[in-house]
Amino acid sequence: MRFLRVLKSFRLREPEYVPFVTRSGLVRWDYDPHEIIADGIVHLLGIALSVIAVLVLLALAAIYATTTAQLVSVAVYAAGLVAMLAISASYNLWPVSPAKWVLRSVDHSAIFVLIAATYTPFLAKLHDGFIGAALLIGVWSVAILGIGLKILMPGRFEKLSIGLYLAMGWSGVVAYDSLSSSLPSTTMWFICAGGALYTFGVIFHAWQRLRFQNAIWHSFVLAAAACHYMAVLALVLVSG
Repeated sequence: MRFLRVLKSFRLREPEYVPFVTRSGLVRWDYDPHEIIADGIVHLLGIALSVIAVLVLLALAAIYATTTAQLVSVAVYAAGLVAMLAISASYNLWPVSPAKWVLRSVDHSAIFVLIAATYTPFLAKLHDGFIGAALLIGVWSVAILGIGLKILMPGRFEKLSIGLYLAMGWSGVVAYDSLSSSLPSTTMWFICAGGALYTFGVIFHAWQRLRFQNAIWHSFVLAAAACHYMAVLALVLVSG
């Protein structure tokens, strides 16, 4: 109950210290208390479930992984997932202030990290090591580029960033044959389902005028992240 009282006490207003962003309509921080509570519940649920799920995944990977590289790749994914959800909760639930603007850049950077981290265990299992290494270098290079964009030029190139997220997320299509021949069919289905959920959820991310838009978008993020978690879990159990 104390958590709910704290959320209700937030006084939200448009941040005057970033006027060029608020004029562009790309940032919305004026959520009413009910919207913040809904988003807070989604985030706290996501963090709690992800911590439990990651501990289970790491324990199983320690048992079933056949190489140290496979175990490390799963650990990279696990760290990226928990970090993204924790940073997202910090940013979205933080009161409007200059610190929130900084957290926004960190939050958006964490999305790049999660996409690259999610690809890591899948690409590490490709039978064609050259293609796997090339794609792994590629997605992490784009992630570093995106992080630099968010940290050095916050609030700019927002549409470009969304394009980079989607391009990174669907970049595995170029190696579909290698992925489908190297990964369990269950893993492939969960990867595609997660990508579809992320992509469809972008509609609500952009639908700024819709009430509870942020909570709905983050619900899609959790559902997509759950699909990708199941994909990694299937990879560990079936092909470990």
